[in-house]
Amino acid sequence: MAGPNSESHDMGQSMTLPETTPVIVGVGQFVERIDSAGYRGLGFADLAAHAVRAALSDAGSAGDITPLIKAVGSIRTFEESGAMQVPFGRADHLALAVCRRLNIKPAVAILEKGGGQSPLALLSDLGSRIAAGDVPAALMFGSEAISTVRHLQHKGETRDWSEHDDPAADGIEWIDKGLGFEGTLSATSIAHGIRAPVTAYALCENARRARLGLSRQDYAARMGELFAPFTEVAAGNPYSAAAVQPMSPKEIVEVSSRNRLIAAPYPLKLVSRDQVNQAAAVLVMSAKAAREAGIPEDRWVYLHGAALTSEREILERPDIGAYPAANAAIAWALDTAEATPDGIDFFDFYSCFPAPVFNAAIDGLGLSSDDPRKLTLTGGLPYFGGAGNNYSTHALATMVERLRGKPGSKGLVGMNGGFQSKYGACVLSTGPRAWPGCETRSVQQMLDAAPRATLAPVMQGRGHIETYTVVCGKTGPEQAIVIGAMATGDRFIAQSRSPEVLAAMLANDPLGHAVTFTAGTKNSEFALS
Repeated sequence: MAGPNSESHDMGQSMTLPETTPVIVGVGQFVERIDSAGYRGLGFADLAAHAVRAALSDAGSAGDITPLIKAVGSIRTFEESGAMQVPFGRADHLALAVCRRLNIKPAVAILEKGGGQSPLALLSDLGSRIAAGDVPAALMFGSEAISTVRHLQHKGETRDWSEHDDPAADGIEWIDKGLGFEGTLSATSIAHGIRAPVTAYALCENARRARLGLSRQDYAARMGELFAPFTEVAAGNPYSAAAVQPMSPKEIVEVSSRNRLIAAPYPLKLVSRDQVNQAAAVLVMSAKAAREAGIPEDRWVYLHGAALTSEREILERPDIGAYPAANAAIAWALDTAEATPDGIDFFDFYSCFPAPVFNAAIDGLGLSSDDPRKLTLTGGLPYFGGAGNNYSTHALATMVERLRGKPGSKGLVGMNGGFQSKYGACVLSTGPRAWPGCETRSVQQMLDAAPRATLAPVMQGRGHIETYTVVCGKTGPEQAIVIGAMATGDRFIAQSRSPEVLAAMLANDPLGHAVTFTAGTKNSEFALS
């Protein structure tokens, strides 16, 4: 997809940028492993505060820059997204709880929408405020403490993480952008069992396999080959949620007692890791403020291009195995940055499961699993961690460090949200660049103009399977979900909990298989023909 046709954006050091040009000047990460000698069981706010301190220190300013930070934003935690309930309470305004720990007094504080694309959305928001001259500096951060929550529960221990802030009383503008679930799942999808991410992504994965015409064995090998290099990167990352050992493709995809099937085609080692205690932060300042604060220009990293897009609900996608929104966002970001895939030095693709990496990097950009540049900087969600909405803040932090180490280089970060529902892509570089903003409207209009799949008005009749998954619990298979086409071309979805059907679908590849399905009061049931 073509992006904007604009004049050259790459400016030499001798050219003058607007004084309000936003630049990333500080990044920080923090991890607390439950088996570490200094483990304290920190909560969300304390974890984030550690990352913020690291980002402030990383900037290398000549003096205290906290008085300049007038806008802050936090990435929505799992609990704030409604994905889990923490029994220890929580800060009712996480961003302000973190600010109190560092004596930061913002004028505006933001709780970003949910989704893995949210770090780019927040970076864009804060950067735009700086570019407009509204604030001289801004700070974004996020954290998760899911590993500690489960660890303490298992030990029967408790904590009190409750904190209260009153932004209105403190003269702070508080902005809660909402959960961000709009358009991610329909009532029909939910009624048929598509609730957990692993279920939705398994359906996307098998649909992609169907398009490629690969056997289950061959496709599993490709998934293993994709993620084996990720394990190598995670093993060398000191911020990984836990100690990681490099794994072979076979170790990753072979189902065993230690790598049980979660939802076909995914065994456990292909699934995003949610038990983490991690935090990351990014400090952004105007060029003028950074210069006056004495921050060396070799610490500065510029946004060169960015886009945010939304995908259709899973049942409306003509090809459930494709991800046009990801491809469009990446193409727009690259075009705005006047860059090509060959000209990118570093990549990080959101990797909760193989599907979004395949779609963005392999299918979209024509990269290979063994690209010497690697497809991840961190090690990816199943191995590094960074679960939930904040993973790509870690990717941004790591990207900034890599770019500084190779002046003039460029990096691409791809951020996936929902159920391949939302995508953000950005190109960063140490090379000076006026603030490009983050495109949404134009590229989204192109995506919205494409045809949609037509859903059958009544889920009853005959058809063939275009994609499927079998969801498994610890004791075995529990539910099968199929999506397919009727002779009319209309799409159907149906489910089954029949032990015979589940066993047959695990024993033999059901793609393309004929089924009959009958509408019930809540959903449709299918049987193999």
